[in-house]
Amino acid sequence: MNIRELITKSSKEQRKALLNKEVSAKELVEAVYEQVSEVDNEIGAYNSLTKDFALKTAEQVDEKIKNGENLPPLAGIPLALKDNINLKGYSTTASSKILENFISPYDATVSIKLKNNLIPVVGKTNLDEFAMGSSNENSAFKIVRNPWNLKKVPGGSSGGSAAAVAAGEATVALGSDTGGSIRLPASYCGLVGLKPTYGRVSRYGLIAFASSLDQIGPITRTVEDSALLLNAVAGCDEHDSTSLNTPVLDYTANLNKDLKGVKIGYIKELCSEGLSDDVSSAVQKSIEMYKSLGAEIVEISLPLIKYSIAVYYIVATAEASSNLARFDGVRYGFRAKDVENLYDMYVKTRAQGFGPEVKRRIMLGTYALSSGYYDAYYKKAQQVRRLVKNDFDKAFEKVDVLLSPTCPHTAFDIGSKIEDPLSMYLTDIATITANLAGIPAINIPVGLDKDSMPIGLQLQANCLNESKLLNVAFKLEEAVQFNYSTPSKMLVK
Repeated sequence: MNIRELITKSSKEQRKALLNKEVSAKELVEAVYEQVSEVDNEIGAYNSLTKDFALKTAEQVDEKIKNGENLPPLAGIPLALKDNINLKGYSTTASSKILENFISPYDATVSIKLKNNLIPVVGKTNLDEFAMGSSNENSAFKIVRNPWNLKKVPGGSSGGSAAAVAAGEATVALGSDTGGSIRLPASYCGLVGLKPTYGRVSRYGLIAFASSLDQIGPITRTVEDSALLLNAVAGCDEHDSTSLNTPVLDYTANLNKDLKGVKIGYIKELCSEGLSDDVSSAVQKSIEMYKSLGAEIVEISLPLIKYSIAVYYIVATAEASSNLARFDGVRYGFRAKDVENLYDMYVKTRAQGFGPEVKRRIMLGTYALSSGYYDAYYKKAQQVRRLVKNDFDKAFEKVDVLLSPTCPHTAFDIGSKIEDPLSMYLTDIATITANLAGIPAINIPVGLDKDSMPIGLQLQANCLNESKLLNVAFKLEEAVQFNYSTPSKMLVK
């Protein structure tokens, strides 16, 4: 296997080549940068590259291999890091003009864990500005294109991370998921995307969008790679008061366990109306595959799921309004020029620094939190959120895992929904509930539609049941045998 083919493979295959000395970690990273130079002008996955850091890390890995030292499982494996996660000494922009020239003064906790595991960070990936969007068209810098079809969106907000992995510009990636921002791009780009339990991975050093919903997680080519990356970044953190003080398991330990006796509930409200024919067919085929693997399939109703979009867009925008108040031009980031006084500076800085979608959400959130409306909107939304969580708790008394499409449709054309925010928001209808309930959820590619675009299936489990979730996903992945390397091979000249 030549090195340009190797960069499209899983971390397991790349690690084998590294340990057998068929290729060095430095050569692997350099091959990835060659791919970036060839295809990223078309894709737009990266906001910036961290080449010196990646090559230095690769050289450390090569030295350890030469000396016969033990290596962490993902040592030397090229990773793409979403550009709302701090990496000390490198730019972190959140794809916003207000942070265009900001250099991270400290490492996010996950960045420290990447360094400790000798994982080379290739660069910082493009996203919807401040992670607000479902298509990656809201970046202040450039649109990200789907490697499967350059006229299609890659999904958002972690579209750059997903596109980088799909295009062979990284082997694995980290994204953040506030309402589906890992799973939706994974679905559109034919990848595995895992949103862990809220608090399983530290948010310290992640630029906050909605603090009670945000979670960092992996985007990878295989379920096993997601398990390995979760092993590397999970854990309690004293810098994040919401991180969970529970032991980190080896999430690869239970992969490939028999599914006999496992109960999988398909969510009636998400598996019936509003799906494209191709998505509906793929979901039904997946259900039949699970039956053939010995799992028991049960219909589950989550009646309050219909309120989840309304609840999400009140809670998320309210928290965004609060979190983004820190971007005022005083301490860091962009500052407007030609201002008359402090108030004028605030107004002009935010008017010029934030994009239209971010402004829309700040205004919605500020209204929901305003005097006289707080009880009617934000408080009521939090009460309904609790009821949605209760629905999930009851469902998990009956089943081990819940099944649904990740999205009612596959990737849409760039520009086709940008003028219709409500239609764009409905894209997240199947994914936002996991964030509201704080539970883990994963996307697995299960086929292609009539236009040869990937179709994603979503599985959800109860809090801290990532091991069970990953195993159920792994068994389906094994049965489907999806060809995740197709787009990266198409793109190579």
